[in-house]
Amino acid sequence: MNEDAEESSTTSRPAPTPGDKLPSRTTLAEAGWALAPIPRLCRAWTGIGGVLRTHPEDFEVEEIPAYAPSGSGEFLYLWVEKRSLSAEQLVSHIARDLKISHQDVGMAGLKDRHAVTRQWLSVPAKCEPRLKELTHPQIAVLQTGRHSNKLRPGHLRGNRFRIVIRQTQPAAATAVEPIVDHLRRQGVPNYFGEQRFGRDNETLLQGLDLLRGAQHPRDIPRARRKFLLRLALSAVQSALYNRVLGQRLATDTLHQIQEGEVLQVVASGGPFVVTDVTREQERFDNREVVPAGPMFGPRMKPAAAAAAERELSVLSEAGLTPAAFERYPDLTSGTRRAMLVWPVDLSVRDLGSGCLETSFTLPSGSYATVLLRELMGDGHGNRL
Repeated sequence: MNEDAEESSTTSRPAPTPGDKLPSRTTLAEAGWALAPIPRLCRAWTGIGGVLRTHPEDFEVEEIPAYAPSGSGEFLYLWVEKRSLSAEQLVSHIARDLKISHQDVGMAGLKDRHAVTRQWLSVPAKCEPRLKELTHPQIAVLQTGRHSNKLRPGHLRGNRFRIVIRQTQPAAATAVEPIVDHLRRQGVPNYFGEQRFGRDNETLLQGLDLLRGAQHPRDIPRARRKFLLRLALSAVQSALYNRVLGQRLATDTLHQIQEGEVLQVVASGGPFVVTDVTREQERFDNREVVPAGPMFGPRMKPAAAAAAERELSVLSEAGLTPAAFERYPDLTSGTRRAMLVWPVDLSVRDLGSGCLETSFTLPSGSYATVLLRELMGDGHGNRL
């Protein structure tokens, strides 16, 4: 969607003119509902403690693409390894060195900054002769290929992780075993990680301002407007979702199907409302369906009865209504997100000297830091 379309979706509030006084910005105190601790699934165990990201190589992420380059087409795919760079910094360097705009760089997903990550990017095929100009010390192009379409967000199946946890508690290799077993059987709560909300929660607060009319998109610098607008609004949706999921965990009902709640078919992602609890509980136990939390917006599949009331109460707690998300219908259209995911090939290896190495694969959009918090315990980030 182009920038003009974004601005046309906000016509309910006139653009500020010089001298206008904008309403007060949302404060951290007003966002207390989003900052409250959220429970772990494995809270029966204290966790193994430890620290992360002592070295960039301690945190490795490799993208699992939805498809491989076909070998022909108008786009050049780059299999890129980056080290200690954010997604935004990566795009900036690629665009500058290849002499293209930021919008010409396509990617399927954002990768961690404090890590070594590998992923596909797409650029126009005309850039191929200029690849030799990509000389940034933290970026390496490992492979290239042609394809017929630009990479878009979501064009990936998942991510493989290899992560070293250092300075763990004594006997961590033994203490972690029941936690790993529990996660294999029960799944991992599909929370959004705290990085979703920005440094000092600034992205979340900006999103709340936008939804409440305390800020307008034109208040955001034009060069970064499209990126930051989408990120800020999504942060609010994500925080509300986390709150709903946290309440289900706190009441030990996440694995108990509720009448009127929305489930998602695991194979297809299709959402539907529960009318037969006994039947859907059996399907859930067989991992055919999973509870799906709200990413609020006008196109979101609504829950029914008491389940709908619980979700709307979270909105009310945040001082929002469903109508707030109609202000930006193209960016906050709404959807459902699985509340549980099951990690593939989850394993932990004792490296000695208080270090454990864990490896696992998660589906697209799920956060490794959420799984790590289950292993390490609440003392290592109440908000993930």
